[in-house]
Amino acid sequence: MRRHQLDIQLKTPDQIEKMRAAGLVVAEALRRMREAVAPGVSTADLDAIAESTIREAGAVPSFKGYHGFPASICSSVNEQVVHAIPAADQVLRDGDLISIDCGAILDGWHGDAAITVGVGEVDPALLKMTAVAEDAMWAGIAAAARGATNGRGRLTDISHAVEKAVRRGGRYGIVDGYGGHGIGTEMHQDPHVLNHGRPGRGPRLVPGLALAIEPMITMGSPRTVELSDGWTVITRDRSMAAHVEHSMALLDDGVWVLTAFDGGRGRLGDLVTARQPVGSPAI
Repeated sequence: MRRHQLDIQLKTPDQIEKMRAAGLVVAEALRRMREAVAPGVSTADLDAIAESTIREAGAVPSFKGYHGFPASICSSVNEQVVHAIPAADQVLRDGDLISIDCGAILDGWHGDAAITVGVGEVDPALLKMTAVAEDAMWAGIAAAARGATNGRGRLTDISHAVEKAVRRGGRYGIVDGYGGHGIGTEMHQDPHVLNHGRPGRGPRLVPGLALAIEPMITMGSPRTVELSDGWTVITRDRSMAAHVEHSMALLDDGVWVLTAFDGGRGRLGDLVTARQPVGSPAI
């Protein structure tokens, strides 16, 4: 099924099950990379972990070859916001903050998620920013679940919930021009999900809708620039940035966070669909 206007792909419950399988591959790759992050580790080392984990699962890295991107992850350090290319000479140092964005394709369906991790001893202010980004992501997912359940939800309810959570958390920049997206048989689909805005606008939040919710915030200005490699996006004022992401799908009885091991139950409780098993640790 495809809604007209924005070309939104709605998934059946069986298709969402397949997306869950892809999401778990991503979750495992991110788990292994999180454990590997340490001073002296290069972003190329992390990329190798991701690719081997994805291929061991019988999946394919979503990012590798996507519009020519040369790696399996985006590894954005400090003022790098998104889309940074892993490199052997980019070695993590004590106090760094790294965003790791990872995607996998399994049986034609995509999973996509990102984490931000501190390296060694990190300024508590940076850890707080990361926690605010995570809280904002979960607030957006919760808004989607509630909106689908009550039948009154609109896309920008997610955007508003993300923005409200960020503003409540402190004085952070919400990155201009970047956000979440639909996901399914392609990594990026309609609709685009901004991380700010007024509620009550855009397409309805309905069962079958699958989205990647993706806050990106900074310690300073929300403005960014793209480097000459054609990929890496950094903050214009060189302030530090945090980026987190989960893929989620709406079902008749709640939301399923496809890239969280516990499906999101640890953060969302009964908002999570009863279709998925409980008891696995949250990513």
